[in-house]
Amino acid sequence: MSASVDQLVARAVAATGLDDLGPWPWRDGLEVLVDALEHEADLNELGQAIFDDRLGNSLRQRLQVQDWLCRHPEIGQVPVEGPVVVVGLPRTGTTALSNLLGADPATRAPEVWESAEPCPPPERASYRSDPRIAATQGGLDLLHELKPIMRIIHDDEATSVAESLDQLALTFRAYQHIGMASVPSYAAWWRACDLAPAYELQRRVLQLMAWRCGPNRWHLRNPPDLFCLETVVAVYPDVRFVWCHRDPAAVMASVCELVAEIRDLATDHVDRVAVGSEQLDDWAEATQRALDGRARLGEERFVDVWHRDFVADQLGTLGAVYDRIGWSFDAPAEAAARRWVDDHGREAHGSHHPELGDYGLDAEHVRDRLSAYCTRFEV
Repeated sequence: MSASVDQLVARAVAATGLDDLGPWPWRDGLEVLVDALEHEADLNELGQAIFDDRLGNSLRQRLQVQDWLCRHPEIGQVPVEGPVVVVGLPRTGTTALSNLLGADPATRAPEVWESAEPCPPPERASYRSDPRIAATQGGLDLLHELKPIMRIIHDDEATSVAESLDQLALTFRAYQHIGMASVPSYAAWWRACDLAPAYELQRRVLQLMAWRCGPNRWHLRNPPDLFCLETVVAVYPDVRFVWCHRDPAAVMASVCELVAEIRDLATDHVDRVAVGSEQLDDWAEATQRALDGRARLGEERFVDVWHRDFVADQLGTLGAVYDRIGWSFDAPAEAAARRWVDDHGREAHGSHHPELGDYGLDAEHVRDRLSAYCTRFEV
């Protein structure tokens, strides 16, 4: 890292003219993360710039969020209905299903552009013409120029439904950082820390986003929520989870490839075998935590979606999800979903099929590590 914690904070304060970071903890996570980036991540020059900007943006956005909340206390009265949260191992159909749920005009889902920069809070009249959309798309286009494979393995658009990572990163309690660099000390800290403040601040950000730009029925997506389902429920008592399922041996190579390609931007030395071991450990722990949490929370909060069913009939599967969560799959919802399907064909930008062996893994070992999950959901 080229900047210390205090330097990052000073820059954010200077850029915004604000100095109140709010009551939610942040320094503990940021200090552990900056130290790990300095001593473990082996960042190249581009990697240092990427993390300086990303961590700085989290601080700038947090300062601005706190400023809006303080100047407009009525934001705290905005309802957050639900939310319905899509979870599951990465590469199990979570992104496509999430975008179909988020396409419904009766549903509010954070898009990539506003998730990265929620301030000033969006307004309904200018939601589709907000200049942040073009700026965000420009950044994504640059990423695809630097890493063309990213368009194949993780093709986000500025108006796609975002994962929850940007909001959770405002407390520096986000799995996002673990995926972007090899930071084992931060990863260990994150798995053991109290994640409730991250979700509490996320809830306030959702209120800010919906304040001038409803509706208030929320849909979110965050596969790492598997690590902490009960924490999510404590912050969102009415939450429902849509859990996507697929044979982990069929997805783990793709999960590892995504992590390796993202890290390849920030370091000149990506150890793919280490990535395989780390990702298998993480997702084995995540699924076991989720199974244990689900047993305590009860089945009524969960809707299960199998990848094979979703691939065979996307709209039919979507309609079944609506029935289970008690939403109406009415004509506007179906029409919006059909438009998304028509515009986003499978493998629209080509295909890429990494092998487990590239990451020191094999199918039997992957399934053995996630055996309880495989047995429970017959994948």
